[in-house]
Parts: sequence; structure tokens; C-alpha cells
Amino acid sequence: MVDQKPEPVRRLPRAQRREQILTAATEAFARSGFAATSLEDIATEAGITRVILYRHFDSKTDLYQAVLDRMCARLDAHVDEPVGGFTDASIDGLLDAAIESPAGFRLLFQHALREPEFKERIEKFRADITAAAYLQISAVVPDQALARWAAQLAPVVAIEAIIAWLDAGQPDPAQAAARVRQAVMGVIGAAVASDTDCSLPNPARRQGPS
Repeated sequence: MVDQKPEPVRRLPRAQRREQILTAATEAFARSGFAATSLEDIATEAGITRVILYRHFDSKTDLYQAVLDRMCARLDAHVDEPVGGFTDASIDGLLDAAIESPAGFRLLFQHALREPEFKERIEKFRADITAAAYLQISAVVPDQALARWAAQLAPVVAIEAIIAWLDAGQPDPAQAAARVRQAVMGVIGAAVASDTDCSLPNPARRQGPS
């Protein structure tokens, strides 16, 4: 019987290997944060050596930046430039991007803001979303101060609603976008509300006599 030589390890094309590393890094950074994640952790997650990782990225900061760039590119692919503001289509796009990369969505909107090296970029990104929301909301909220308040809050509500939906296991996906839009409309409704009863429901009021 002739001994068979083991098949050589297949080398991935450079672009495919880079994508593999970015996927692994996204998961690792979202799970443990920037400081607590080492390049060794990411190499292990990707199933490669650190030598291979260093062929694609010079440092952990370089890799984290590339992960953010990748998620921003995903958002650009799903969310059109807001001509009319923060619209229904914007929410649909955010949701599609979150479904495509839950870890990347959490990393961009939750974790990166806590990292000093990347905080300025994320704050600029969120400011752009707020400006887009203001275009839409200022057309329906006469009080401009309240319009600014709602414009700052509405994207936060949308993003947090999507993250909560991911955390809950993505229930009833067909209605997810409608529910996020309803939450955002709650913010806009609050901005235009007059002297109405805004108190939270009291369960005791619904109880009959004991």
C-alpha cells in the first residue's frame, strides 16, 4: 500500500481571507470589547495563525477600524442617503443590516462609542443620523426645540429597539420593522402632544373590586 501525502492546506484568496478575519474580529470584539480582545484571540476565532493575521492588518487598532468600516459599508448598502430625512426606508435598512451582521450592528452602535480611540468617529456618525432625522421631523413638529429633541431621540429609539429585538431572538421578523417604526412614531407623537394624559398605565386601575 502506497502512503498518501496529506493534501496541502488550501490558501484562500487574499480578499476572502481578509473577510474571514474581519468576521472573526467582529464577533470577538463584540463579545469582549477592544481592550480585552487580543490578536491571538482573533486569530484563534478565525482558525489562522497570528503570522497570517499580520499579513492583512498591522495592529489591533487597524483591525478594529477595518471592522467599523466594514459595518458602515453594510449600512451604506442597505440605507440610502436620506434625501427626505430619517424615513421608513431608513428603518428597514437598519434592520436589514442588523440581521446581516448582528455582532457588527452591536459593535458599531453599542461598543465602539465606549472606546476612546473610536469615540469621535462614532459620535460624528450618530450626529449625521440625528441631522437626517431632523429633516423629517421638523416638517411635522412645529416647535423647533421639540423637533431637535425628537430628532436626537428617534434614531436612538430605533437602534435600541433593533438591538433589543436581536437580543430577544428576533421574534416575529415579518413585523419587526413595523414595531420599530411604531416606537419611533411614539417619540414624534410625544413631541407634538398637547395637554393629554401622558401617565403610564396603572395596573391597579384595571383591577376589579377585591
